[in-house]
Amino acid sequence: MPTKNNLEALREGMAQALRRDPRVIITGEDVGPRGGVFRATEGLYAEFGPSRVIDSPLSELSIVAVGIGMALNGLRPICEIQFADFIHPAFNQIVNEAAKIRYRSNGDYCVPLIIRAPYGGGISGGLYHSQSIEAIFAHTPGLYVLAPSTPYDMKGLFNAALQVDDPVLFLEHKRAYRLIKGEVPGDDYVVPIGKAEVKRAGEDLTIIAYGMMLHEALKAAEALAGEGVAAEILDLRTLSPLDKPAILESVKKTGKVLIVHEDNLTGGLGGEIAALIAQEAFEYLDGPITRLAAPDVPSMPFSHPLQDFFLPNADKIAAAARRLAAY
Repeated sequence: MPTKNNLEALREGMAQALRRDPRVIITGEDVGPRGGVFRATEGLYAEFGPSRVIDSPLSELSIVAVGIGMALNGLRPICEIQFADFIHPAFNQIVNEAAKIRYRSNGDYCVPLIIRAPYGGGISGGLYHSQSIEAIFAHTPGLYVLAPSTPYDMKGLFNAALQVDDPVLFLEHKRAYRLIKGEVPGDDYVVPIGKAEVKRAGEDLTIIAYGMMLHEALKAAEALAGEGVAAEILDLRTLSPLDKPAILESVKKTGKVLIVHEDNLTGGLGGEIAALIAQEAFEYLDGPITRLAAPDVPSMPFSHPLQDFFLPNADKIAAAARRLAAY
């Protein structure tokens, strides 16, 4: 089985989709001859041409609005937002239009739309190229929010997103694009939406993570194992809807839980997960539900030392897990 990085796995998924289904269209800023700012669509314009891989104006609002129109007229568009930080002008189109059309039409209309958005920090991108926007959109019924962390999941969840008839926000951690590698089948396999996965089994505590924080959690778990602490690592993969059975099963097994994300702490997805556990698994807990996240500052700074302070990492995760395990 070939080894690919996250970006290569995604590109393969998009190329296969374009070959398989003439309704699939890609649009976004510089996705054509340039291949996108991260080269996610590199080579696709040359193979499929300007009617299938379409350079858009510099307007996120119109990228999504045009995508909604395409979807309502029988196409299956893939809209790239160059950085997740730029998605906010399209907020109304995503939340008030795409996510609500099926509901407001009583099922008569649907919007099979994928919105790709590179998110997250760790690349010294500063304020406008490092944001984590998942909690804002995971709050919206009618919108799937996916955050694959590995090449296998990147392609498999992308293929799953192509099969649903509702809008999908497909979050791609930009630091993980080329850093994370793994085996990826060449066929059109699917990773089911709404299913978390235990990436490492353990008995002493559960660490719930996604995106780049999954890989930091796995590093932390390796260090903890050498100290006799067996941490179970649960990769959410789908942020909306959450896999409640998987979360509760793992927490009931270990009795302790640490939730990690690089989004700001207050109002982050970790708070929703903590509330779920407190309400439905309280009697199984042997310690406080613990969250480790970015501080409540407006955005990630350019400064390398301040960026390191802002981001959770393997050392911080291991330290928080030690405290929890010893509780």
